Amino acid sequence: MRREAQTPTQVLVCTVLPTYNERDNIGPLIDAVLDSAVTPHMVLVVDDDSPDGTWQVVEERMQRRAAQVALIRRRDEKGLTSAIQRGIDEAIGVYGAGVVTWMDCDLSMPPQDIPRLVRAIVAEGADIAVGSRWIPGGGDQAHGLMARTLSWIINHFAMLLLGRQVHDYTSGFIAARAEVLRRIRLRGDYGEYCIDLLGRAVRLGYRVQETPYLCVPRASGASKTGANLWDYLVKGRKYVTTIWRVRFDA
Repeated sequence: MRREAQTPTQVLVCTVLPTYNERDNIGPLIDAVLDSAVTPHMVLVVDDDSPDGTWQVVEERMQRRAAQVALIRRRDEKGLTSAIQRGIDEAIGVYGAGVVTWMDCDLSMPPQDIPRLVRAIVAEGADIAVGSRWIPGGGDQAHGLMARTLSWIINHFAMLLLGRQVHDYTSGFIAARAEVLRRIRLRGDYGEYCIDLLGRAVRLGYRVQETPYLCVPRASGASKTGANLWDYLVKGRKYVTTIWRVRFDA
């Protein structure tokens, strides 16, 4: 479905940052997101009560950038998908954001690329913008050959069943209009939620536009992705199940 473009001054953009033990990364990430912004912009961190005190760093940033940074500290709930959904709900319902973006918080995804995602929506009429590793100009330097190969296989299987409008169904680097996120709530764990969101969006006729990005190794801390072949195969099985369900059941 085609949307009319907007001017950047018409919309508040909120970047949701779901965190768990990202103390060394979250401060520089918040600064980079806000310093790169070309629209009215705020950052909403949803922290799962990180033992390393990630939330303390966010509170320090709130004192310096009070109007642009907010924190949700969750003590009774954990998980990536529910954290992003909580952030989406508050970004739209509490702060009135017209566009919501989110990304990993390990600095593997370039915050300087957020304006490109936002521009695809507010200036070019997309409903969802996806940072893609698998289109010209994109790439993945963060993962080894095994992980890149499995990602390529999963994404091509998704393209076969869900449509070639998207090349990186497991991206996790997303911007979307509030109206889309009101209609499509996130479901699934880890990367499955992204496949589910993008697959349902395509099926519902929303315009999804990709922009390339280069995924780089995390800046600090321990990776939360698969540590070995078995981990990747377990996740891969869940991805395949999600693709099949979205194609035939959604």
